[in-house]
Amino acid sequence: QVQLVESGGGLVQAGGSLRLSCAASGRIFSIQDMGWYRQTPGKQRELVASISSGGRTGVVNSVKGRFTISRDNSKNTVYLQMNSLKPEDTGVYYCYAQTVDSVRWGQGTQVTVSS
Repeated sequence: QVQLVESGGGLVQAGGSLRLSCAASGRIFSIQDMGWYRQTPGKQRELVASISSGGRTGVVNSVKGRFTISRDNSKNTVYLQMNSLKPEDTGVYYCYAQTVDSVRWGQGTQVTVSS
């Protein structure tokens, strides 16, 4: 199995920055895509950003130009750099790892952006 441990959430003022980290352990050789979803109040969980094992990235339109996803394969870690944060970015951010036969999730980390 793959285990994911997230870190880096917190409280920040609008316009500020945070960097989320997601460290993978276990059967890391089975990991294909990784990325981040978020759960915002009153909304369904949405995909924010993803990165393939080859480094191809994608982000949702609402965060383009503000969020950047990256992956350090030597550390088995994925990062989400979040700049110019807005109150609507507030939510719980979940890291995921897509393997050949399943999706593994982290425990979630709270991001709160105050206006």
